Amino acid sequence: METVCRTCMHHCRLKEGQYGICGVRKKEGGKVVCESYGKVTALALDPIEKKPLKRFYPGSRILSVGSYGCNLRCPFCQNYEISMEYKACGADVQRAAYLSPERLVQKALEYERAGNIGVAFTYNEPLVGWEYVRDAAKLVKQAGMKTVLVTNGSASMEVLEEVLPFIDAMNIDLKCFREDCYRRLGGDLETVKAFIQRAAKDCHVELTTLIVPGQNDDVPQMEEEARWIGEKIPLHVTRFFPRYQMQDVPAVDVQTVYRLANVAGKYVEHVYVGNC
Repeated sequence: METVCRTCMHHCRLKEGQYGICGVRKKEGGKVVCESYGKVTALALDPIEKKPLKRFYPGSRILSVGSYGCNLRCPFCQNYEISMEYKACGADVQRAAYLSPERLVQKALEYERAGNIGVAFTYNEPLVGWEYVRDAAKLVKQAGMKTVLVTNGSASMEVLEEVLPFIDAMNIDLKCFREDCYRRLGGDLETVKAFIQRAAKDCHVELTTLIVPGQNDDVPQMEEEARWIGEKIPLHVTRFFPRYQMQDVPAVDVQTVYRLANVAGKYVEHVYVGNC
């Protein structure tokens, strides 16, 4: 008998012992569990601007934590070593270190003297392991610190409602503004749009669009995207560099990034360029 995972739009139908598309959610004992809970592959004290967030406590630092797994399949992934190549069912996962929510909060507090304001869940797609995000973020908030979520926004409304009460700010990837483009990445544009609209009601939201050759580097698409975003939500327009399965594709021309940022600026009040 199959059990449906409700974490994201894929609704993976899992048999006992089977993993979902994300590589971390599995049917075990008749229910869907997350094998990546508390398993950390990256931990670093980052400038808040690196998330990127420009209008949320600028000049501060935040303790960034990442696990492994992702529910999209972007060929240009910037962190593919942990988001794509780590698998709960593979030997590489042994390199991940367990860090309980309580210990994560302790580490965040230890770095306060270095300018740390809280914890950012980032690097891979945090919401494939949303239970850890929820549990840890709740404790971070109780400790009087800030929480940040860096996500692709490809999660169900049920998952968003679980974590949203404990999140202060998000940076959400809006990878393109065409449904066929999202399908090629293994995602769904309407899911991401609904996620953005709901999140923006209850926390600070900034968006990032990585300009990828042949995917979203045209003016009409950026104009449509920016018109939908509107004035209030900041947008980061960033430059693609060769990565993962697109290592033979040249980096996007800097002028293309600035041109598209200028287009977005006709509709969005705060537009920032990155990787230029």
